[in-house]
Amino acid sequence: MKNSESFEYQLSVAEDTENTIGQEVAENYRKAEVFKKYNIDFCCGGNKTLSSVCRQKNLNYTEIRSELTKVEGQAGTASQNFQTWDAGFLADYIVHTHHRYVKSAIPLLIEYTNKVARVHGQEHPELIDIATLFAEAAEELTAHMYKEEQVLFPYIKQLSTNHANPEFRHFPAFSSAQQPIRMMELEHETVGELFKSIRILTDNYTPPAEACATYRVSFAKLNEFEEDLHQHIHLENNILFPKCINLEIAVRDMI
Repeated sequence: MKNSESFEYQLSVAEDTENTIGQEVAENYRKAEVFKKYNIDFCCGGNKTLSSVCRQKNLNYTEIRSELTKVEGQAGTASQNFQTWDAGFLADYIVHTHHRYVKSAIPLLIEYTNKVARVHGQEHPELIDIATLFAEAAEELTAHMYKEEQVLFPYIKQLSTNHANPEFRHFPAFSSAQQPIRMMELEHETVGELFKSIRILTDNYTPPAEACATYRVSFAKLNEFEEDLHQHIHLENNILFPKCINLEIAVRDMI
């Protein structure tokens, strides 16, 4: 069998048996570093399989799978194994860690990106687009987090309580979380696309040699913000939301 045919055969076999990228990271968070190394999206694009991404991006499936296999035996600490956490506790963690970070970072980044665009936008017009894109992402995230904190996350916490204490069972007004979860996932995709555009416009957050301090800090903070966003969305899409759906089924089966 020729090498190209062998490679296609490996991909075909893998597609029939492997988990999605999101499921792989949910099972072992250390795999996220491998996917990040190859610029493979494990949060918004976590519903794809490695084989399909390798085919799309022309990446070496065998090489990446080998690296993933190496980290499978590396046990993380219990505090880092989000898959084992209670869904209600995880929802609170996301609010107090990632939502809090986003809320504190947005005003500063709005200030920095606008200032840099105003001062350097004539020589670097892409800075104006970056400021506009970040403002769109900030507005989207602010509304998104409000809906999670006021509607979806309280429901998830109630499900956890119902499951642990059947005698105190209580259901909110809506019948299922699947529709709001799908809405949250679509909003994640929207913000993810905005940041992909920002990353391209900033050349992977690389400031020019002559950039001033604010210019450099702006790019560094944008990079930090996106890194946090990846973990934030991963925890919701790949761990919290599946937990919620499974809890719904379990609690309703108890009725």
